[in-house]
Amino acid sequence: MQALKDPIDDYLHFIKVERQLSDNTLQSYKRDLVSYARHLFHEQKLADFNQVLRDNILLYLDSMRAVGKSSKTVSRQISSIRSFHQFLLREKVCDQDPTVHLEMPKKEHTLPKVLSIEDIDALISAPSIEKPQGIRDIAILEMMYGSGMRISELIALNLEDVHITMGFVRVFGKGGKERIIPLGRGALTACTNYLNEARPQLLGNAPKNDAFFITQRGKRFTRQGCWKIIKEHAQTADITKEITPHVLRHSFATHLIENGADLRAVQELLGHSDISTTQIYTHVSKTRLSEVYKQFHPRA
Repeated sequence: MQALKDPIDDYLHFIKVERQLSDNTLQSYKRDLVSYARHLFHEQKLADFNQVLRDNILLYLDSMRAVGKSSKTVSRQISSIRSFHQFLLREKVCDQDPTVHLEMPKKEHTLPKVLSIEDIDALISAPSIEKPQGIRDIAILEMMYGSGMRISELIALNLEDVHITMGFVRVFGKGGKERIIPLGRGALTACTNYLNEARPQLLGNAPKNDAFFITQRGKRFTRQGCWKIIKEHAQTADITKEITPHVLRHSFATHLIENGADLRAVQELLGHSDISTTQIYTHVSKTRLSEVYKQFHPRA
């Protein structure tokens, strides 16, 4: 297994230095490739990537489908494996690339989950303002819905990134790409209350740090810790829709487009490099428009 592990470590080091990917993306690549290597070693008895043929990769992908992995997950695995084998060929670790004629599965066109404006109001009203963590949680929810940032971007915010008086937040997205997002009245008020009333109490005697949002122990949030809070408030608000880590981001984009925002502006706010990624939200709007029509038009 070590003979398979070493090239993976070399590849991860290469993409970290050359492509400056985030830790989350690197961990995703690592999970994909370690899973792939384990299958090759334990199930197919291969101990060298130079032995891998197209059929070996197909066997691995079939094993993923057999346990119910989605076509999106399989596509991501293929991308990881293809990029890895191209690296091995370039570095002369292997003398062939078995992914050359590998086809991507057809994409499933699933629309993102979106909350209604009423759901958003209920969610933001769920935390108790009697406790400092409640004041903080309102600021977290207002910031996420008010800016459309990813949860990983939110927990990476530092105090210097949020400009209350100027009314904007500076976000570092995928690949360290910087973008400036204006903040609305709700987010600015909530963040002001949090900085003045809650953060000093949460920090207490803990060592000072630059994290904008901090836990009850005065530390920077983990992605899982922040996400747990959002799920708990969704339960308190009796939101029955499935909540995903991106639900506030999806809602932010959909509500902007429903109210007439330009697609290019939404692309810029979300930090999408390709506008085709942003176009999914126009489909969401059309679907919801159709639902409203069917529900309320007398001859629908």
